[in-house]
Amino acid sequence: MRYEEFTIEGRNAVLEAFRSGKTIDKLFILDGCKDGPVETIKREAKKHDCILRFVTKERLNQMSETGKHQGVIAYAAAYEYAQVEDILNLAKQKGEPPFILLLDNIEDPHNLGAIIRTANLAGAHGVIIPKNRAAGLTAAVVRASAGALNYTPVAKVTNLAKTMEDLKKQGLWFVCGDMDGTPMYKLDLRGPIGLVIGSEGEGVGRVVKKTCDFVASIPMKGNIDSLNASVAAGVLAYEIVRQRMQ
Repeated sequence: MRYEEFTIEGRNAVLEAFRSGKTIDKLFILDGCKDGPVETIKREAKKHDCILRFVTKERLNQMSETGKHQGVIAYAAAYEYAQVEDILNLAKQKGEPPFILLLDNIEDPHNLGAIIRTANLAGAHGVIIPKNRAAGLTAAVVRASAGALNYTPVAKVTNLAKTMEDLKKQGLWFVCGDMDGTPMYKLDLRGPIGLVIGSEGEGVGRVVKKTCDFVASIPMKGNIDSLNASVAAGVLAYEIVRQRMQ
């Protein structure tokens, strides 16, 4: 499988990427640069709700693959993002109650790719990630997903908690993974459900956790107190699968 280029460098190339409709995850601009072309790129970034970061020349040089960045480097998605509605429609087409994975603070592309792979195998209808503090659909994510991105839609949203509140109005309820929660075997995880997974270090954010209806813990008997995020996602997702099969 051939992947799209992940980095786009140079003012004209970045501007054309925006105007052609390519999905840009993040844009890095030389701090203090305010000439005409750069201001135009900034306006395009704002129009497309793109994350914009101002960095030093040294940082841009480190990121550059060509050495000709002209003070501008963009990170483009290797795959196009879906809409949340697309995920709900997929569940409707299959005649199944929605099963969605929502990821908070997952910044490692290999974890994201592995979770998308698990979501596909567990029969989830899609994955939702936030715009900030999250890995995007890079080529590394595509590879780690082992082809699952061809079948499992991924939506990117500005506010994860607000998206959850909107989905609650459509009948979904939410459970997040946290070691201080109720053992997962004691919870009823059937019906239209959103499974929220946080990073190994930070877990699920406070506002997102507060928006969840339940908190589920995974029984652990070892000497350390946490699982890798993608492993935790797999364990919890397959408890949902087990209960759905009953």
